[in-house]
Amino acid sequence: MSVVEKIALTKIKGIGPKYSRLLLAYFGNVVDLFSSSSQQLNAIPGLNRNIVQQIKSKACFIEAEAELRHVEKHGIDLLWIEDNDYPKRLVHCEDAPMLLYSYGRVDYNAQKVVSIVGTRNATAYGKRIIEELVDGLKEAGVLIVSGLAMGIDVLVHLASVRRNIPNIAVLGHGLSRIYPSQHRDLSGEIINNGALLTEFAYQTQPDKSNFPMRNRIIAGLSDATIVVEAGEKGGALITARLANEYNRDVCAFPGAIDQPYSSGCNRLIKDNEAHLIRNSQDLLNLMQWQRESDRTAEEGIQLTLIPNFTDDQRIIYDFLKSKKEASVDDISCFSDWPQSKLAVVLLEMEMAGYIYALPGKIYKML
Repeated sequence: MSVVEKIALTKIKGIGPKYSRLLLAYFGNVVDLFSSSSQQLNAIPGLNRNIVQQIKSKACFIEAEAELRHVEKHGIDLLWIEDNDYPKRLVHCEDAPMLLYSYGRVDYNAQKVVSIVGTRNATAYGKRIIEELVDGLKEAGVLIVSGLAMGIDVLVHLASVRRNIPNIAVLGHGLSRIYPSQHRDLSGEIINNGALLTEFAYQTQPDKSNFPMRNRIIAGLSDATIVVEAGEKGGALITARLANEYNRDVCAFPGAIDQPYSSGCNRLIKDNEAHLIRNSQDLLNLMQWQRESDRTAEEGIQLTLIPNFTDDQRIIYDFLKSKKEASVDDISCFSDWPQSKLAVVLLEMEMAGYIYALPGKIYKML
C-alpha cells in the first residue's frame, strides 16, 4: 500500500480520524479509496461534494509527497493505524489518528504503559511526588508517557531520562521544532531511550488548538493516566476526562485543600473520576502489576501443577498462552461463542485465578 496515499488521506480537509476510519472500512484500503469513482463516493452517507472533489482531484497528493520528503530526509517513522507497530491501545480509541509520526526507538506496545500529567506550575510537592513515583515505576518496568510541557510534564521526562526509563513525549506540533524551545536538549536525550510522537505534519506550528488533540493521544497510549498536580482547569484534566472516556484507569495524588494546584486532583477524587494514590505501590496494586524483583521471586516458587480446566476454559487458556494477552474482541472472534457464554467462562477463569483482566478489557494468563 502506497505510503503517499496513506499520508494523502490525512491531508483531506474536512474529515477527521473517525470519518477516515469509516472510509477505510468502506473501501478496504486507501488505494481503492483514491481510485474509486465519483458515483461510489457520492453514495457514501455524509460525504460532501467538497471532500469528493478533493479525493478525485488528488490535490492532497502534492502535500503528501512533500511530507514524505521530510519524513525520509529526517529519518522519521510513519505509524499507520493498521500497522503492527502502531500503538494497539490507541487503536481502540474511535478518534485515534490514522497516521502518527515517530522519531526515536520505543516499543509503543510495551506491557505496561502509564501517562503522567499535571500543571505547568509544579510546586515542590509535585516535584517530590514525581521523583518518588518514577523511581517506583522503574522497578516495575513501566513505559512512561507525557507531553513535554512546562511543569509536571518536563519533570516526568527529566526523571525518566536520569533513570534510563523508556519514555514518550507526545507533541502538539510537527517534528520540525520543539516547543517549548528550552526543552530541545531534553528531547535529544529522550530519543536515546524513547521517542517523540505526533500526529501533526512536519511543519505544523504549536497552535493552541493542537494541544487538546495531543492530550487524547497521551490518554489513549496508556493503561492508566496519573494526575500529579492540577488546578480546576487545564490540559491535565482534559487528559483525565479523555482517559475515563476511553475506559482507562485514572489516578490522582491528593493535596492540601487550600492549594490551587491540588484542587483539580482533589475534585477528580471527590467525584470518583480518579483513584486516590499516594505512591507507586498504590498504582502497582491497582493495576495488578509487579515489580521485576517480585516477579522473579514469585516465578522461582511457582507450582507446576496443571490446572483442572473445563473444556471451554482450556480453549481460552491455550489461546491466551499463545498470545500472552488478548482483547475480549479477539477472544470472541477466536472462540466464536455467544457473548453471554464467553463472559461466563472468562469470569470463572478470573475467579479461579487462571487469568486476570487488564484495563481496556484485555485478558492475560497468570
